Amino acid sequence: MHSIKEVSLFFFLVLTNLSVAQHSSWSSSRPDSHAPISIMGDHYHQKGEFMFSYRWMSMKMGGMQIGKENISSESVLDSYMATPTKMQMNMHMLGLMYAPSNTVTLMIMSSYLLNDMGLKTKMGMKFSTSSGGFGDTRISALVKLLNKSQQSLHAMVGISFPTGNINQKDDTPMMSNAILGYPMQLGSGTLDPRFGLTYLGQYEVFSWGTQAQYIFRIGKNSKKYSLGNQFLGNIWSAFKATQSISLSARLSYLSTTSIKGSDASLNPMMMPLLNSTNSGRNLWGIGLGFNYLILNGALKNLRLALEVSNPLSQKTKGIQMKEESAITVGLQYALNHIH
Repeated sequence: MHSIKEVSLFFFLVLTNLSVAQHSSWSSSRPDSHAPISIMGDHYHQKGEFMFSYRWMSMKMGGMQIGKENISSESVLDSYMATPTKMQMNMHMLGLMYAPSNTVTLMIMSSYLLNDMGLKTKMGMKFSTSSGGFGDTRISALVKLLNKSQQSLHAMVGISFPTGNINQKDDTPMMSNAILGYPMQLGSGTLDPRFGLTYLGQYEVFSWGTQAQYIFRIGKNSKKYSLGNQFLGNIWSAFKATQSISLSARLSYLSTTSIKGSDASLNPMMMPLLNSTNSGRNLWGIGLGFNYLILNGALKNLRLALEVSNPLSQKTKGIQMKEESAITVGLQYALNHIH
């Protein structure tokens, strides 16, 4: 379970920042009014507004780790028949936001995933596996709690539906059409409620934000396991370089608990990613981003954004791959936008 200290840290930062005194409402028409593109549900809309979004995220993993210690493939192969050596996940995300009122904004997001993993057997044979398809679908409501003194606060309540396949298979040297390990599956297989709180603040050419989210799983899926609960915290700041361009820096913390239960069709002695005890991690990361807002012409209110992120430190539970880097590119287009 996550500690009270972990969950309360970001909420404490939200509440202490609310004491900053300014005079006007928080503005949604600045390039830095949206968080770095990797953060979801960071802003709400006014009544009647729509926003369409597309994000492409690519994450690389490589090398093995147990706790905070790096370990070699040879060490892993002392206990398993095969070991992963690298992995790349590409995710395409589509989102739609609509505000039926000035207080509530509704959001739906779907995704399409492509996973590729390189592996090596105890005998030195190299091979690869892949999986792909639609991920889980998330529906959320963002509820405005405050918008004054150039500060904004809103809550998020949502749930993720198990539309992602959890029976992905591929051929391996040991078995044809073998069920793939937990990291290569496309969804959780469970209903996953999500709760969050986001605070935003602005000065004339500078802005900042804090977001905390908690995700937990209801029951176990059809394979008799449930993925770990997650706490995700982000703190970011942005500099409004021009009326159209902002630059951002972000500090993130992710805490994921271990998988509960296991898929009986997986042999946990074959490789680490088939063993549910090798799951759960804590990770601190940093990201640098860029937002560009088009202010005039036919593409007015179209946002282009990019963020590159890297881990600062990570601690795994059991033997797992290390996260190496991620890049997120996105487009956001607002209709009926009210300044």
